Amino acid sequence: MELRHLRYFVAVAEEGSLTNAAERRLHTAQPSLSRQIRDLELEIGVKLLERKARGIALTAAGRVFLDHARLALMQIEVACEAARGTGRPEKPGFVIGFLLGQEAIWLSESLRILREEAPDVEITLMTKSSPELADGLMQGKIDVALLRHETHTAGLAFKFLSKEPLIAILPARHRLARHRAVRPQDLARESFISTARVAPVLRTVIDDYAVKEGIALKQDYDAETLSGGMSLVASTGGFTLLPLYVRNALIPSVVARPLRGEVPTIDLMMGYNKSNASPLLKGFLLRADELVNHVSQEEAYSRSLKRGHRKPSV
Repeated sequence: MELRHLRYFVAVAEEGSLTNAAERRLHTAQPSLSRQIRDLELEIGVKLLERKARGIALTAAGRVFLDHARLALMQIEVACEAARGTGRPEKPGFVIGFLLGQEAIWLSESLRILREEAPDVEITLMTKSSPELADGLMQGKIDVALLRHETHTAGLAFKFLSKEPLIAILPARHRLARHRAVRPQDLARESFISTARVAPVLRTVIDDYAVKEGIALKQDYDAETLSGGMSLVASTGGFTLLPLYVRNALIPSVVARPLRGEVPTIDLMMGYNKSNASPLLKGFLLRADELVNHVSQEEAYSRSLKRGHRKPSV
């Protein structure tokens, strides 16, 4: 077994599609990728993936193997970085984490503030799921993160940043994609792609929304990642509900539509470990309101450009 087999398997599992993984992630031919996955399954002695008419799904063995494959690749990455770092002069460091896709919104202003507070500190960026970010904060591997208010987070503190509305993610050719907004009652008739494993707080918000609207969601799949959820939407013809920020990372075969009526929202928080005595963390927390204001102004400006308005001169 070689490292490429692990990388190929993780890419396919996260994309939910051999074709998408081959074209977008691995830049290889789909038949070659299929052959590599078959070789991996033969070596392990169990089926890891189930080939379906639209995309793939992990078997029970595949779900177990995925966690270990990710861990192995992460350990290799850490080992390589540690080896590279032996020749570098040691510098103070600060690690900031984001939900995948949120960095497109928050990173620029976050870096500006951090560099103003401590220009000589080496800043490291991490993008992970919210539960993974919370674990990193508890383990002291991350100094501050923009994430959800996870449960079972001993020693962590959270500062509210903003509320994000949920939107429906649909196949581009879905009948509901023709509407400017989607009624919750229409979604009840469709196949629902859950992201509960990677986003438990989001699933709680969705469940509460369904109860409030009096609808039952027909869950057929549980995606391993948000990007995998979008791939499942494209390949199965179902839908999912995700926070507004994912518009920045939509794959071409899906579209986003707002929900009609009272729209559910999910809180974005700034999380940190209460035992972290970093002066830079303290300075960054004190400027959280400034961060929110700047990001809000930039988003408002971007929306005005899309509507054809110009930024007022000052």
